Parts: sequence; C-alpha cells; structure tokens
Amino acid sequence: METTTEEKYMFKDFVSDQEVRWCPGCDDYVILRSLQKALPEMGVRKEDVVFISGIGCSSRFPYYMDAYGMHGIHGRAPAIATGVKLANPDLSVWVITGDGDSMAIGGNHFIHVLRRNMDLNIILFNNEIYGLTKGQFSPTSLVGQKTKSSPYGNTQPPFLPGELAIGAQARFFARIGGNMPKEMTQIFIEAEKFKGTALIEVLQNCVIFNNGCFSKYTDKTVRDDQQLFIEHGKPMLFGKDREKGLVLNGLKLEVATIGENGVTQEDILVHDAKEQDPTLHQMLVRLEYPLVTGIIRSFVDVTLGEREDALTAQVKADSEFTKTDDLFFSGETYVVK
Repeated sequence: METTTEEKYMFKDFVSDQEVRWCPGCDDYVILRSLQKALPEMGVRKEDVVFISGIGCSSRFPYYMDAYGMHGIHGRAPAIATGVKLANPDLSVWVITGDGDSMAIGGNHFIHVLRRNMDLNIILFNNEIYGLTKGQFSPTSLVGQKTKSSPYGNTQPPFLPGELAIGAQARFFARIGGNMPKEMTQIFIEAEKFKGTALIEVLQNCVIFNNGCFSKYTDKTVRDDQQLFIEHGKPMLFGKDREKGLVLNGLKLEVATIGENGVTQEDILVHDAKEQDPTLHQMLVRLEYPLVTGIIRSFVDVTLGEREDALTAQVKADSEFTKTDDLFFSGETYVVK
C-alpha cells in the first residue's frame, strides 16, 4: 500500500446506510465496529478500500461498510480478491469469510492465497457452526458436537485455522476473541501495515446456533486465566497477576508459575512473531491451555505481487520485442491478396 491520505476520517465515515441484519448479541457487530474504528488509523484513502466476501453471515459485511466491495460466491472470495489486488496494487483489499466459507467449499482457495502471499487481509469469523444455513456442523465444529446435521454428535475432527494456515505457509496469523474490541482494532491496524497475506481469526460467538462456543476462554470472568495474549518481544505471561508463563520443556510448551520451583520471569519464553521458522508459532496455535491470542506470526516475505512484477520486468528486459507489432511482423510473414 502506497496511497495514503492526510485527511482524518472518523469511524462513521465507514458506516453505510444499510440496516445491519445480524442477530442481536452477535459478535459480528463487534468485528464490524472494530474495523470501522481501525480504518481511520491506517492512513488509507477511503476510495482505496475494498471488501470481498463469500457466502455466510459474515459475508454480509461489504454492505455495512461505506467503501467499495463485492459479495462473491461461496468460498471464492480469495480468488476475486487476488485478481483485484493484482489489477490495482494500490488498493487495500480485505477478505471477509467464515469457517465454513473458507475451510469447506473454499478450502482450496484459502490455502493457496496464504501460500502465494498476496498483499491482502483476511478476517475469518470462526463460530464453529454454519449460521446462515441454520446450524449445521462446519470444518471447525468439535467432535461430538450436536448440530442440525449431526443430531447424534459430529464424528469429524476439526481444523484448527491457525494450524492449517501456518501449514499453508501463512506469514501473518493472529487470533482474537470476539469480545475484545480494543485488541481487535489494533490487530486490524497491524494487519494492514503488514506486507503480505494477513489472516486474523476471530473467535466469534453465534448466539443462536452455537452459543458459548468459546466462553471457557473468552468469558470476562475466566479470560485472564485461560487466555495468553502475546506481543512480539515480550514475555509470554498470563493470569490475573501475570504470575504464569510459558516455558519450553523438551519439545513441549508448559505452564510455569513464577516463584514456584525456582522459576523467575527470565525463564519465561519471549515471543518472537517475526521468526521465519514456524515451529514455535505452530506450537502456540495448538496450545489448549492457555489459549494463545494476539499476533502469533508476522514474518515478512516476498509477496506474489512482487514476484509477478520481477518476472514481468525480466521477461521484458530479455525480449527482442518492444511492442505488439514487433511480434506480429517477426519471423516469416506473408501477404494475402
């Protein structure tokens, strides 16, 4: 992104005139407002912001943003967004998707947009259920979960979005609870600054079909003790008094309490989001206690756009043709009379 503006926007500048049609109490409202608050802090011109979505509750998002956008077809938003960004690299492109839209019918597009490292942002609303189609199990639904399409319990093990993303070579992955608007807003700002594909998983509660799916981590009464919000360059501490932290024991992450068994703060791992080797990042996304949130991975790498530009420049430099006519009239030619 090179196009910036001196004009100062307010969050209201990104609020459309459309009635928001999500269920009362849905975390989608928090995500919407958080991004509307983040956009004015990004220094991007309003006319350069584009939202692309697929199908699902989350995919209504473009209607509610006063910006350019497209409501695409199921699972294909990354393909559309890639074309938009390649055609106009100066645009700030955002993909809005859900756990079903991205990892079921759109799974192929999802992994390849991460692999290619296109310079765009993806917000993945994960509620471990299909909401728009009324409560069927999704690729992130838990084993044993009873839904409209698994009344006796889901038998299919779920994807972990972060694990899948890092396995697909994602350079930026963040995870945040749907009830943490302040932290969410800042993550959106950091995602826009990142040059490459930035994926943000939001643990989004569906109050109708999967209410409380993340409450054991996100409820305000337990959040401090069940979540570890990490920041680059800082010790990985959590707990109400920040007395607990992560240490590496062999090939496993373990929770240690400062002051017990001789553990000091110097023994606690310091988070390095920018490390190229994703081994520790993969361990963090898999950890169940505490659940790790924040920017887990942020490794800057060459983008697909940069590779395409370099290849185009090289082909032009090596070509004996400078215009189309040179190609048409090269080699053997003949005239039709």
